[in-house]
Formats: sequence, C-alpha cells, structure tokens
Amino acid sequence: MASLSGILHRPLSTAAVIALAAVSTDLPDRFSPSKPSELDAASPPASAVVSEPPRHPRISFANPSGLSFISKVQNLSLHHVPDSLFGSCSIPAASPPVLLTVYRYAKLAEPAKFDDSTPPIPSSPAEVLYRWHPPDPRAYGVSGKDGCSAAKSRTVVVLLGWLGAKQKHLKRYAEWYTSRGFQAVTFTFPMTDIISYKAGGEAEQNLELLANHLADWVSEESGKNLVFHTFSNTGWLIYGAILEKFRKQDPSIMGKIKGSIVDSAPVAAPDPQVWASGFSAAFLKKQSVATKGMLSSNGSGSGMMVAADSGVKPKPAVMEVALLAVLEKFFEVVLNLPAINRRLSDVLDVLSSDQPKCPQLYIYSSADRVIPAKSVESFVERQQRAGYEVRACDFVSSPHVDHFRSHPGLYTSQLTNFLEDCVLTGCKDLS
Repeated sequence: MASLSGILHRPLSTAAVIALAAVSTDLPDRFSPSKPSELDAASPPASAVVSEPPRHPRISFANPSGLSFISKVQNLSLHHVPDSLFGSCSIPAASPPVLLTVYRYAKLAEPAKFDDSTPPIPSSPAEVLYRWHPPDPRAYGVSGKDGCSAAKSRTVVVLLGWLGAKQKHLKRYAEWYTSRGFQAVTFTFPMTDIISYKAGGEAEQNLELLANHLADWVSEESGKNLVFHTFSNTGWLIYGAILEKFRKQDPSIMGKIKGSIVDSAPVAAPDPQVWASGFSAAFLKKQSVATKGMLSSNGSGSGMMVAADSGVKPKPAVMEVALLAVLEKFFEVVLNLPAINRRLSDVLDVLSSDQPKCPQLYIYSSADRVIPAKSVESFVERQQRAGYEVRACDFVSSPHVDHFRSHPGLYTSQLTNFLEDCVLTGCKDLS
C-alpha cells in the first residue's frame, strides 16, 4: 500500500482540495447537526412506527404487516467499523460527514500509521440504513374485491439508492408505490461505507442484513413477492450482491422476484471513468454537470424535449474537469486491486448472466453524463438475446437519476405499464 500511496500522493492531495472546495457552499448546513425534520419528513405517522433499540439507529421499520422476523434484529450489531481498504486512518468524530470521504482520499497520500489521539472514522450512524414503508390504507379500496389489492400488499418494492442518496431522496419514490398499495423498502449506502469497503466488512454485513430480512419476509407465507427498483450503478451493483446472497442462502427466493426496474444504469464493467463520474457527481451535487440536462430532439421533428438549461449543452467547470481527471486515475488503480476486481467481477457475472427469470425495465437518458446511453442499450440487447423479457425507455433529455423529477408523467406511466403488464398481470388499477 505504501507504493500505492506514493503513486497517488500528489493527485489525491489535489482531489481532496478540489472536493473540499466543491462542497464549500454546502458546509454551513453540513457542519450543523442533522435537523430532526429531515428524518421525520420521510417517516410515517408516529402511531405506525415500530421503535428500534437505540443500538440500531440505521434501521427503521414502518410497521409492515406480518414482519415477525423483526425480532431477529435484536441479536445483530451494526456498529463494527472495519479498517479501510486503504489502511487504518483516523479523523475527529466531530467532523462533518462531507469531509469524511475527502479525508480518506487525503490520507492515501501518507503511509498508514496508527494514531491513538483520535477515534476511528465513524460510519454515519445517524443516517438510517433502510426503512420499511407500509401500503397506504387509502389505496386498498381502489380495486374492490378482485384480489389485486391483496396481491400488491404482499409485494415489496425494494428501492436501492444511488451513490450519496439518503432516505429523504427516496421518499418520493416510496410514496408513489405505497399510494398504489405496495409495500416499499428504501435502502441507502453511505459513501463512507463504499470508500472503506473491504470483503467481509461493515458494507457486506449491512447488505447481508437486508438480504436476510427480505428472505425472511417472503418465506413467512406463500404469495409474497419482491420487485427491485435500482438507481445508478451503485443501486444496481447492490442488487447484484443481494441476488448473489439469495442464490447461496436459498435459491428458491429467486422465483419470488417478479420484476426489476433499473434507473440510470448499468455499465456492466468496472469502468474507471464511470466510477469517477459517479463520485464527482456525489461530491459536487448541484454544482456537477451531471445534474444538468440538454436539448435533444426525439427524432420526429416535433415534440422537442428541452432541459432546464434552455438548450445549451452544459460544460463542466475547470474544477470538475480536474476532479474527474484525478478520480479517474485513482479508480484505474483501485478497480484493479485484486480483492476489489474479483468482488466486482463476481457481482457483475450474476447481473450479466444469472439474473432471475423476471421481466426487466430499463429507464435511461441520452443526456446522462454519468452512465452512457450506449452502455445501457448494449446491456439491454444482451439480456434480450439471453431470453429475458426486457423493456427500455430513453428519456432523452433528463440528467442522471433525475427522470422522475424531469418527466413525472412519462416516468410514472412507464412504471404503471410495467407493473400492470409484467408484475401483476390482470390488474389495471395502478394509476
């Protein structure tokens, strides 16, 4: 690792400075303690929440029916913080979360050493790891007594967030599903967990915890099913890791998966440029060019889809160009580390050739600056040749993981049609 530190000393120090400058406009909010309203806004009414023990702050259950397996959480602990893949490092616990990832990059420029004066890096315990959302009771009367309501209430839609996503970001998607009678699970993966990843570490434990809960839920009684809705390559790779665990734990669970919806993904290869773009967008947020759309024609000469930038194709700022260059060089090294490359290859093999035999929907955009549209289209073609039932929709002008906000009507119609035609055949009451 000393050699890696030497190779990356200067560019990674630069990356730390650039990333810090990029987020400086957000620092006042990030230095202040988390506002209770942020978490409460995404929560159901207090009467519907099952309180978890204080030692498990990253799990929240919104009282879905029949979750007898919740008691199993009592014997599990999520507070083991593994050493970083890049060596042990320390940071004051009071530092704002936005600096944690930057700190890890900066520490790569120094030889690994132990420092007894400061505690180990925290893993954002205040952020809920995942939350269960029960169906909206008002949705039950939509389908009368035709059995669709019961079928939907026995279906959990698992929403796997993009890099840097938080529970509040997935709330709108969960509400759309629950308002139509489905249960939903929202899962986020903190950036610190990804940066500090090592095989068998906390990130893997968190995924195993989620996979076990889903497996227990569908095994409680017959007729329970799963639908996965993933965001960006991060959510898609998490989906692959869950599938891998299902296959090892109980292959029959694969038959309970009735559909997969892939939003703004995939790139089915460990591509340094894609990883650099994803991390850059997560660092810079609204300052990133990845959040900007562009003007594009639908090919018919009419129905032009115009993004918020009034038709001018955005160009990245000098700071973002520099950050992208540094991160790309960084991931060229990291993604070729044997342990990381082997783990990614295993997950990508599952996603490429061993997915469950369920329908798939791919939502993407030609304007996406993180995930190239050609990569999505190429993967869709391979899945079709493999015999899967696949649908795809190019949103043309919307930015990365921004299709719902940019084109809500088209987005929800794609979900509705997919669920009606492929997941709950015979049910026509989702709109």
